[in-house]
Amino acid sequence: MVMSERLSQIPDSYFGKTMGQKVEHGPLPLINMAVGIPDGETPKGILDCFSKAIHIPENQKYGAFHGKDTFKQAIVDFYQRQYQVALDKEDEVCILYGTKNGLVNLPQCIVNPGENVLLPDPGYTDYLAGVKLADAIPVPLVLNSPDYLPEWDKVAQSVLDNTKLIYLTYPNNPTGSVATQNVFDEAIKRFKGTKTKIVHDFAYSAFGFDHKNPSILQSPQAKDVAIEIFSLSKGYNMSGFRVGFAVGNKEVIQALKKFQTHTHAGMFGALQDAATYALNHYDTFLEEQSATFKRRRDLFEAKLAEKHIPFEPMKGGIFLWLATPEGYDGEQFVKYLLEEQSILVAPGIPFGEHGRNYVRISLALNDAQLLEAANRLQSLSALYHKEGSVCDDKN
Repeated sequence: MVMSERLSQIPDSYFGKTMGQKVEHGPLPLINMAVGIPDGETPKGILDCFSKAIHIPENQKYGAFHGKDTFKQAIVDFYQRQYQVALDKEDEVCILYGTKNGLVNLPQCIVNPGENVLLPDPGYTDYLAGVKLADAIPVPLVLNSPDYLPEWDKVAQSVLDNTKLIYLTYPNNPTGSVATQNVFDEAIKRFKGTKTKIVHDFAYSAFGFDHKNPSILQSPQAKDVAIEIFSLSKGYNMSGFRVGFAVGNKEVIQALKKFQTHTHAGMFGALQDAATYALNHYDTFLEEQSATFKRRRDLFEAKLAEKHIPFEPMKGGIFLWLATPEGYDGEQFVKYLLEEQSILVAPGIPFGEHGRNYVRISLALNDAQLLEAANRLQSLSALYHKEGSVCDDKN
C-alpha cells in the first residue's frame, strides 16, 4: 500500500469528497443548500486593494515567514476595537493560510500520542483528521439540544485528566447555536492551571442575531488557556482568499508558528495587504452580513414553523439544523430531498454521531431561492406528522 497507515486510518473529508461533484436530482431546478460559503461578493474596496498589491515588487518575492507587520497590527487593532482584547502582535498572533490549516495542524503542534482531544458532537467534520494525524485520542464532547453547549460535569474526570486540547466552535457549525460570555468564563475557569488548552473556532463570528458573538479571549485570564481562530472567509465574503489567523495563548501560538516554518514559506504579500484593508475598513460590512442572515433566518424559520416542521432555533452562523422525519436518518433524508424536491443539503452524520437524525441547511442563497426552498420543504409536512410521529410535539 502506498498510503501510510496513519493517513489511511483517517476517514475521507466529507466536503472534500462531495464539493464540485455532479449532483443527480429530481425534475425541479436544483437548489444547493449544502454549501457553507456566504453567497455575496467580496467588497470592491478589498478587490481593488488586492489588484494593486499584486503589482508591488515586494509582494512578488518571498516575504517574512510570519507575516507583514502591517497585517499583524491590523489584527491587533481589530481585536482591540471589536472585543476590547489586547494582543502582542509577535507573541500572540499567528497568520494562517486558511483557518482549516490551523485547526487541523494544531494537535500535531501541542498534543502527544495517547492524549485526549475533546471534539464537539455535533461539530465541524475535519477536526478529527488533525487528532488522528497526531496519534491522539478523539473523545466526543456531546452537545445536547436545544442550546448545544458544553456540560463539563458530564465528562468523566479520568477523561479530563488526560485531555490536552478541547475544540469549541460558536456560532456552532452545524447547529446554529451560540455561546454567551458566561459559557467561555466557565470553560476558562475550569481548565486554568491544568495541562488542557482550548481552541475556539470563530469562523462565523460575524453572524450573531440576538447579540454580538463574544470572543473567548474576553474572559478573564483566557490567554492562559485558550487561542481563537478567526476566518476572513465568511464575514468578508473572502472564502477563496484562504486567509485567517490564530490569536491568544503565546505558547500555543509559538508552537503553531514553528510548525508553519516547516510547512509554509509565508503568505502571499498581496493577500496580506487585502486582508489588512478588510480588517481596517469593513466593520460596518460585518454588521450588514449579520443583518442579512438574520432576515433570512427569520423568513426561513417562519415558513417551517407554519407547517410545524421541527428545527433547532438558529441563533447565529449561516446554517439551520433540521430534524429528519421519523424513519429517515440524515443520509436517507438527503437522498429523499434530492430525488423528490431537488434540494441538496448536508447530512448530519459527518458532524458526529449526535447528528445522525439531522441535516444541515445553508441559508447562503438569494431570497428567491430561499423562498422556493422553504415552500418545497413545507410540502413535506405530512412526512413529519404521520399518526403517532414523535415530531408532532416539536416546534
